[in-house]
Parts: sequence; C-alpha cells; structure tokens
Amino acid sequence: MMIKSMLVAATALVAFGAAAPAFAGESLDAIRERGSLICGVNTGLSGFSAPDSEGVYAGLDVDVCHAVAAAILGDASAVEFVALTAQQRFTALQSGEVDILSRNTTWTLTRDTALGLNFAGVTFYDGQGFMVPKELGVTSALELSGATVCVQPGTTTELNLADYFRANDMDFDAVVIESFEEVNAAYFAGRCDVYTTDASGLASIRSTVAPNPDDHVILPELISKEPLGPVVRHGDDEFFDIVKWVVFALIEAEEKGITQANVDEMLGSDDPTIARLLGSTEGMGEALGLSEDWAYNAISAVGNYGEIFERHVGVNTSLGLERGINDLWTRGGLMYAMPAR
Repeated sequence: MMIKSMLVAATALVAFGAAAPAFAGESLDAIRERGSLICGVNTGLSGFSAPDSEGVYAGLDVDVCHAVAAAILGDASAVEFVALTAQQRFTALQSGEVDILSRNTTWTLTRDTALGLNFAGVTFYDGQGFMVPKELGVTSALELSGATVCVQPGTTTELNLADYFRANDMDFDAVVIESFEEVNAAYFAGRCDVYTTDASGLASIRSTVAPNPDDHVILPELISKEPLGPVVRHGDDEFFDIVKWVVFALIEAEEKGITQANVDEMLGSDDPTIARLLGSTEGMGEALGLSEDWAYNAISAVGNYGEIFERHVGVNTSLGLERGINDLWTRGGLMYAMPAR
C-alpha cells in the first residue's frame, strides 16, 4: 500500500506540473559563452527582416530574435544577424552557422523531419499569392495559363506553383532565380508576367521595390497554407523550449494587455497568469533554465505580438496588412498561446 501511495503521489506531481528544472543544452551554452545569439534572416524583406542604410536589421522576424536574446541574455541587442538566401538557410542552421532561423520559412512535414529541424511556433500565418502588372488586365490566377512566372528555387513557393498549375490544367514557364534582389529586378524589368511568393512578401516587394506600386496588382487567390516561424535544430530540446515559449510569451502578453509601455506596472498584477509570466511568481524561468524575468525582458525589449505586428507590417506601415488570421484567437484569429503554468 505504501508503494502504491508513493506511485500515486508521484503521478499527481507530474500531472499538476511539478518537474525537474531544464538543463542547458549545447546551443544555450554556446550563446551564453559568446554573449550573443546568431540569427539567420532574409537578405532584405521589408517588414520582416531588412537592413537600413547603416546595416541595422529591422522587422517582425528580427524582433523575434531580439526577444529571444533578451530572454536568454537580458540584452535584446546581443544578436548577430546573418543574411541568408532561401537555398542557404537550412544548411546554415544544420551546420551550426546560426543558432536560429527567423526568416519567413514555412513549416512543413519534411522540413520538420527529414531536414532535422524544429519549428518553434508560428509568428505569421500566410499563403502564396500572385502579383501581375495592372496593364495585363488579369483579375484571377485562373487566367494565368501560358504565363512566365518569376520564382525562387528551394522554396515551397516553387513546389506550390507547379501543383497549382497542374491541378488547374494550365501551362506556365518558370523563370527561376535564386537571389532575392535579382528575382525582384527580373519581374520589374518585364522578364516575367507574374511574380509568386508569400502574399506578405508580395505586399512588401510592391510597396518597397516597385517603381510605382499602383502599377501592380496582387491577385485575390491564395493557393497554399504558409505558416511561418522561427526554426532551430533537432536534438537540443532546451533551446527549442526557450524559443517556443518566448513566442508564446509575446502572444500571451497581448492576450493579457501587457505592453512594452506598461510591463513594469504589470509586475504588480494580481492576475496569476501575469504573475507567472513576468516572474512575480517564480517557477517558469527555472523550468526553462532561465532567470525568472525572461519574459519580462523579452516584452520590455520588443513589446507584445500585436505591437510587433503593427510596428512592422500593420495597417499604418507601407505594407498596410490587416491582422486577419494573425489576430488573437479571442478576436477570430489563429494566434493562441499555450498556458504558462
């Protein structure tokens, strides 16, 4: 009976969340030893990751890395950014050249398995679209049979393009160019009739690269699901947990009304979830192998998810994107944080 009681007690402890603290893995040790997080980003996608004239990166994906650095090191600026093309990105992560990939990368089955990667949540729900010159008079993707299409290799975009045209019994000629800057130049020089990539990317390219944005139309069809988010390597669960829970913390902060401006005030909140998230009630940091102010540091650095979205890609930016499915689940969107408890 005593043994049975002990087993029941142990089971109860596990069921209600008592667990051993996390231990630092290789990635976390390396980040702490060098004093910085190495983050792989896009070579230049406005709103998500793009350098300014002084080489300083900004964007939604960039802020994810700032938040992770703040959570681990207490310093959001302790990030080294490495610009990667679509074809370079996975090799750079697999080889250890970067600690994390935060670069408009779609979560798929084979990437999550055969490539040895872990996707640590979704920071932007997207879909693949098409952009065409307005002068062509095209109003639907179903009118694109026989078109030449600019596309980057090594992407889900290239595969989805072939699937869509095949499924709709249409022909096309692909103009495949690896460099982001060169594929942009090819489209705007008229080398292809159509440009295809994620719809958010098309909005970014039209607003920042097009000589006259009004001369180009993004067609209404979205032909795929493109859940985009940060990626880490298989085999380091501790670092995977940290990145995943930083993403959840930014979403949870928006759910609870915690902002960059009021986070200090929120430290005194009586709300149990807020107290756990911000470290007023101890335990969450220890479980991740971090200090108890990990989420406080991340939110202080970049704000909550909604603030990040609006700052870089929202309706008051050049991209002008509505929240849509990237809104909180309480407002009809898909953004939903796992419970911090």
